[in-house]
Amino acid sequence: MMNPLRTVSLSLCILVLSGCQTSGLLRPVAEPAPQTIQLPSPLVEKRETLTATGYAVISIQGSKNQPQQRLLAIRASKLDAYRSLTEQVYGLNLDANTTVADMTVQNDTFRTRVEGVIYGATLVSITPAGDDTYETTLSLDKAVVQDLRMLYLGQFAVKSR
Repeated sequence: MMNPLRTVSLSLCILVLSGCQTSGLLRPVAEPAPQTIQLPSPLVEKRETLTATGYAVISIQGSKNQPQQRLLAIRASKLDAYRSLTEQVYGLNLDANTTVADMTVQNDTFRTRVEGVIYGATLVSITPAGDDTYETTLSLDKAVVQDLRMLYLGQFAVKSR
């Protein structure tokens, strides 16, 4: 047999709980917002176009035929200019290692790497610089730079999934 006081208490608890409303403390969990790519703000000055110049020496090209050496030097100077543009758009990965013994530098090694995609560059000029060198200048519009950075960062977002 139940205690009458206990029965009244239990009835009051049921009555009180059945009349309660949620006070907004229990809210549905929101879906996480879709991940957006945030571009870091450029640390360099803001220019309308990026310009890069590449160089190549004619006489060290891998041919004995002088006209072909010139063509190879032109191609090499163009690739050097593209490398320089890529550095400006994406930055440069620098790996350095220094060995010190007896408070004297024994070995100092630097490795650099640049990786990226360049499209939309405009060929400004290919000119001889001196007797044995070619110089190639390329330019890249700022709007294309933003597109390239978004494309590059988008590849990382896909890879991380």
